[in-house]
Formats: sequence, structure tokens, C-alpha cells
Amino acid sequence: MDLSRRIIRTSIDWSGANLLLADYLAGRFTYRSRDEWCERIASGEITLNGQIVPPETRLALHDLIEYRPGDIIEPPADLDYHIVYEDDMILVIDKPGNLCMHPAGPFFKHTLWHLLCSKYGNIHFVNRLDRETSGLLLAVRIPKYAKALGKSIAAKRYMVIVHGDFPETFEADGFLQNANSIIRKKRRFVSIMPENPPFESAKTSFRKISAANGLSLLEATLFTGRMHQIRATLFSLGYPVAGDKLYGLDETFYLKQRSGELQQCDREKLLISRQALHSAYLEFTHPATMEKLSFTAGMPAEMSQLITTKGI
Repeated sequence: MDLSRRIIRTSIDWSGANLLLADYLAGRFTYRSRDEWCERIASGEITLNGQIVPPETRLALHDLIEYRPGDIIEPPADLDYHIVYEDDMILVIDKPGNLCMHPAGPFFKHTLWHLLCSKYGNIHFVNRLDRETSGLLLAVRIPKYAKALGKSIAAKRYMVIVHGDFPETFEADGFLQNANSIIRKKRRFVSIMPENPPFESAKTSFRKISAANGLSLLEATLFTGRMHQIRATLFSLGYPVAGDKLYGLDETFYLKQRSGELQQCDREKLLISRQALHSAYLEFTHPATMEKLSFTAGMPAEMSQLITTKGI
């Protein structure tokens, strides 16, 4: 495990299949232009399935791209994570709301993975949170226990602030599929099984805690763990998450943020600098002692302040 220099690996899924290598890189990693990615490919920094190939090579499902960059300046991040519990086998972490979990894009040392590995040695995350989602995470210091520990998670509950007056309770039991957006990774929730793959089952239970001034504070309980599950489900139900650039009021906020063009008027509409989603409760069985453990994490200051100022 080399913590001094990154190797970025990405496996091609359905959203990247049939794209040209240079087009895929320019669309996925927007901190370089297409011409710049072509230069990187020509320099040998990028390989496809272990081989140096032309930029116009067409990608296939499950192709492996490796990139060994040497000069990326990392953007700032909130590195102030908190260890809630630790022993020789596991870690429970309270992650801040502006910190990537894994190396991705321009982030390497400014990631939770790098920070934890630098202190504890090799670790493996059991559950995952988006960069702007704060709260509780579970990691193992002995990788072979990761799968068993993941299965032992009995409860995951989140606090989330959304636009609109949400119903008192709602159970979203359905499927997540591609949202047909210009942003390839965006998903949508549907209650009826789609006719064509790919799609995944997704089940989330929501309970309204309070509501005022066009916003609602919800508790969300996950029964499945899918990418963007809570955010995509709420967006599809018509209650976008406050502060969410991708699944919020306007997806162009996401594009503006990536290009560095997000304006003050946009930030005012977002209400909060990060998506208002927080992993607040985690319950699982310890893989060695078989003890049932549960942990809570209070909402971060930005979310609490939004609740206070809006009277939710």
C-alpha cells in the first residue's frame, strides 16, 4: 500500500461502455480537458487493461483504466473526522460533510481513506457515504471481516432536510435506474419494476419530524444500501434535499460546481453549502464478541443552523 503516490483505478460500467477513452476521461474527470487527457494518454500515464492504447480506443464493459498522475493539486477538504469507537478490529467514524471517503478525481491525501490508513494501516470501509454526506461510518482493520460485518448491520438511520411539506410517513419500495440526465451518474426512483435493465431494488422508510417555511426534517431508515438511494428517492418523490447540487432544485448547480462557476445567487437557493444529509444512527453486531453495538452522531452545525434559522 503506497500512500505517497496515487494510482487511480476505474472499472467501466454500463454508463461508460462504448465511449472513446478520451471522451470518457474528459466527462468523468473534468479537471482536465479532452486534449489534456489525450496528452496524458500519449505520455503513458494512463493504461487500459494494462496496455498503453490510443485515445480513440472504444471502451467495453468491465475494462480497467489505471492512471498514475504526478502533479494534481488537491482542493481543500474538511479533514476533521472523529473516531467514535475503536478496538483492534473495527473503527466507527463520524465523517464531516466535505470529505471524500476514497481517492477520486483530484483527491488522494485529502480523503478519509488516506487519513485513516496513515494512522491505522490498511483499513476497509464496510458502509459508504457520499462526499457531502456527514455522519457514521464503519470500517474494519482486518479486511476478511468486512463482508460479515456488513451483513451484521441491523439499522442505518439518517437525518435529512428536504424542500416541501413531506407526508407524516412514507415507505418507498421500488427500484433505482438511470435518470436519463446529461449527468451520467444521476439516478431516479420508480415504484414499478422497469422493463429494461440496469436497475436495482431500493427500499427506504421516511418519517417526518417537523416542517416549516417550505422545508421538512425527516428521518430516513435504509433497508437496502444503493448508490444515492436517499437522495435519488426523495428527488423522484418531489422533495429534493436542501443543498444537493445533483438531486436538488436544479441539476445545473452540479455542473456549475464542477466547472467552478457556481454563483452566490446559486448558493442562496441551495440554502446550505453541502447536501443536508447526515448518517445519525448505526447498529451492528461485533464480529468477534457478538455484542450488539449502537452509535449515534448529532447533526453537524450547518444542518442545525438551517433548522434553527428556518424554524423547522
